[in-house]
Amino acid sequence: MARVLIIDDSPTETYKLTTMLEKNGHAVLTAPNGEEGVELAKKELPDLVLMDIVMPGLNGFQATRQLTKSPETANIPVIIVTTKDQQTDRVWGMRQGAKAYLAKPITSDVLMDAISEAMA
Repeated sequence: MARVLIIDDSPTETYKLTTMLEKNGHAVLTAPNGEEGVELAKKELPDLVLMDIVMPGLNGFQATRQLTKSPETANIPVIIVTTKDQQTDRVWGMRQGAKAYLAKPITSDVLMDAISEAMA
């Protein structure tokens, strides 16, 4: 299946997402913040990125913009997975280049559907 990079500063959320992904056959890479996530994405070129928004330093909107605008990572779909569920956040996230925007908490079915659509 896919190699998925999770960029999230919450060990609990990273664990939950990792468990869902691995149960569905995906390989998982993780980064605890936006800066490390962008670096790891450029180095490893995962098939997909799951991006949190609220993180110290480079936030998820900024990291998504960097990944979707950089020629080396522009073809990697980014799905935002966050607790920020306002319509303005959704619009802004999609304007940064995200393929989907999911509000936490999410189920495995919702996540797998979003991954399938983003990678299609």
